[in-house]
Amino acid sequence: MNSPPLTDLSDRAREIFRLVVEGYLESGVPVGSKTLAGEGALNLSPASIRNVLADLEARGLLAAPHTSAGRMPTETGLRLFVDAMMQVAEPTREERAAIEQRLSEPGPIERALEETSALLSDLSGAAGMVMVPRREPRLAQVSLAALDANRVLAVLVGEDGHIENRVLALSPGAFGASLEQASNYLTARTAGRTLAEAAQAIATEIAGGRTALDEASRDLVQRGIAVWTEDAASRPVLIVRGQANLLDEAALSDIERVRSLLDDLESKQSVAELLERARRADSMRIFIGSENRLFSLSGSSVIASPYRDREGRVVGVLGVIGPTRLNYARVVPMVDFTARSLGKRIG
Repeated sequence: MNSPPLTDLSDRAREIFRLVVEGYLESGVPVGSKTLAGEGALNLSPASIRNVLADLEARGLLAAPHTSAGRMPTETGLRLFVDAMMQVAEPTREERAAIEQRLSEPGPIERALEETSALLSDLSGAAGMVMVPRREPRLAQVSLAALDANRVLAVLVGEDGHIENRVLALSPGAFGASLEQASNYLTARTAGRTLAEAAQAIATEIAGGRTALDEASRDLVQRGIAVWTEDAASRPVLIVRGQANLLDEAALSDIERVRSLLDDLESKQSVAELLERARRADSMRIFIGSENRLFSLSGSSVIASPYRDREGRVVGVLGVIGPTRLNYARVVPMVDFTARSLGKRIG
C-alpha cells in the first residue's frame, strides 16, 4: 500500500486530515464537516472544510461510508497517519509500574507468557497475543525400540532431563540389528545438538555418503529426524487472550467481519506465521487491514514487537490485534514497553 507523501498536502489539508483520523480513532464513527467546524480549531466554514475533505477523499486518504455521513480514514490514510503524523503517548508511570509488577511475579515462564497476553488485551481493549519461544532442547541420547512389525518408538532424552517419545511408522523388515545401529548413530550425532542442528548434520552426512549405515538404518534415521523436526515445528506457539474485546458495539454492526476475524484467530499456526514476520524484521511492525493476507477479509490491524532475552537475542513476538481504528498512538508504545519488560523476565 503506497500512501502519498505528507509534503503533497497543504498545511490546512494536513490539519483537517489529522483531526478526522484522531476523531475517528477515538469515537469509531466518521467525522463530518460540521463537527470539525464546531470545534473551532480550524476557523473555517463547513463549506471550506467540505472542499478539503473532498480533495482528501480523491487522494484515497479518506472515505465516506454513506452519502450524508462524514469521512473516515482509508487503510492508505491510516498508514500515512501512523508513519508520518502520529504522536505516541508514552505509558504513564502508573501503567509502567503495573506492567512490570504483573510480569515480575514468581512462577513458571509459561504463566508469565499467558499473563503478558492478558495484560496486552487489558491495556489495548483488543485481543493480546504472545508467540511462545520455540523449545529447542539439546539432546543427550536417542534410543529406538520396536513396537510391532511396522512401528518404532523413539525416546529422546534432553540434556535437561526432559524426555519425549515419538512413534515412527516404517516399512516392514527395517528392524533387527538396524535399530541398535541407528540408535547408536543418532545418539552420537545428536548429543549436544538441537534437533534442527542434528537433522542438518545427518542429512549432509547421508547425502555425501559419509556414513557406514546400512540401507535399513539410513531409513530409520532419515524418517525419524524428519518426523521429529516436523513435529517440533508444528507445536502450538501462540497464546491469545481477550477475543471477547473484539465484540464491541461497533463491531457487532458488522458481524461478518467479526466472525471472519475470530475464525482467523482459531488458525493459530497462520497467526504465528504472521508474527514470525515481525520477529524476522527485528523491530516493531504494524500491519493495517489488507496489508496482511491473513486478516484482509476482517479488516483488522496487528501491532507486533519482538521481545529479547538479556543477551539481546530475539526469542519471541508479542502484540495485539483489533479493528483498524485501534488507538495506535497509545497501543504502539504500550506494546514496546511490554516487550522490553517481558525480555527482562525471560532472562
